[in-house]
Amino acid sequence: MKKYLAIFMSALILLPGCGNMSKTAGGTLIGSGAGAAIGAGLGALIGKDGKGAAIGAAIGTAVGAGSGALIGKKMDQKAAELAAELENASVETMKDANGLEAIKVTFGSGILFPTNGTTLSAASQKELADFANQMKDLPDTDITIYGHTDNTGTAAVNERISNQRANAVADFLKGKGINASRITSEGLSYNSPVADNATAEGRAQNRRVEIYIYANENMVKAAENGTL
Repeated sequence: MKKYLAIFMSALILLPGCGNMSKTAGGTLIGSGAGAAIGAGLGALIGKDGKGAAIGAAIGTAVGAGSGALIGKKMDQKAAELAAELENASVETMKDANGLEAIKVTFGSGILFPTNGTTLSAASQKELADFANQMKDLPDTDITIYGHTDNTGTAAVNERISNQRANAVADFLKGKGINASRITSEGLSYNSPVADNATAEGRAQNRRVEIYIYANENMVKAAENGTL
């Protein structure tokens, strides 16, 4: 984790500040463009309370600026497409553990699941099917899905619900043609809040599913070979 944080902090120094928030015809696109959503990226890497996992598989070698720019352009384009297509999600660009542009898609749990439930609603299945369809032209990426809860109830119950919700999304996407080898999922319970659990509004924001899309080794190689 220290290595990932060091990489990310280097990116903070080299890259410009946060981009402006913009609204598309569909969902919300936050901080599009290279160097955007730096604060959001940091939160994704270490979590609000210092916990959480770094986003992005270890590539094992430094990625050149030119290759990184190609990947960034590809990710920015896909983020804009996702925001336009997904009516009930927010879409952000961020930096992964390798300092490369990545995408974070956030769905409120109330959009995907009934209260205290772990079965996807019909409306959410359509939204996730649209997401899977949008990912068909970006196969050289990996996807991590995190389920989050508020702090109501016991740790054991929240861990179970968050895991089951993350797995439900993962299984649905696999059923829609996304290769299982690209997908990992995990429940983080209430360990990575993005808002104050002392308020109803904050708890609603904390109940969410996050989907991270980031370059895998194949995309990096394509960028380095000029074939991306």
